Amino acid sequence: MLIAIPDVLSADEVAYFRALMADAEWVDGNVTSGAQSAMAKVNLQLPEDGPAARELSQRVLAALGRSPAFIAAALPAKVYPPLFNRYRTGETFGTHVDNAVRAKPGTDFRIRTDLSATLFLAGPDEYDGGELTIEGQFGEQKVKLPAGHMVLYPSSSLHRVTPVTRGERIASFFWIQSMVRDDAARRSLYELDVSIQKLATRLGLGDPEVVALTGIYHNLLRRWAEV
Repeated sequence: MLIAIPDVLSADEVAYFRALMADAEWVDGNVTSGAQSAMAKVNLQLPEDGPAARELSQRVLAALGRSPAFIAAALPAKVYPPLFNRYRTGETFGTHVDNAVRAKPGTDFRIRTDLSATLFLAGPDEYDGGELTIEGQFGEQKVKLPAGHMVLYPSSSLHRVTPVTRGERIASFFWIQSMVRDDAARRSLYELDVSIQKLATRLGLGDPEVVALTGIYHNLLRRWAEV
């Protein structure tokens, strides 16, 4: 399931992020790479425990908590503290799959990576190339969203960032452990939730059909969720 979530960050928030990142130290992006990724990855990253990354990570987490669309799509149990990367001309991240488990260095925090997320911090007009390309059941999907928008996709999928040929691609990236491990079950719950919300808008929350469908949603969630 690939889902685009608009307006996770406002334009003012994006501007604040960009200003803070402009003055921050950047390091080789392979500081968080696995063995496979290290052979394919050429970019820069904010140090995970640096002051800029820590502050911006908390701001992203707060924004996710305010996003009903993110909560509905991800059904998050745990979120890895968001990281931040930058691709300049010629930089790329070749085809790879994300590690199944991510552990935060120096802590006992670890998650199973059910979903991967990219939160775009540079607009499509600011750079050429740099598309997030995800291989799925129905072929490749290329993603390049406005600044402040985010995409969720299965961590099990092969994906890459195509070479940047002009400008600078800046983004936040992180992983989510969902309460619902199975991608197909999570998709069904998301589609059901979206349908319920549309019906509720037309008919009202107290409509018998809306109440019945809401009950079905929660019974399925009760069956599939791990908490």
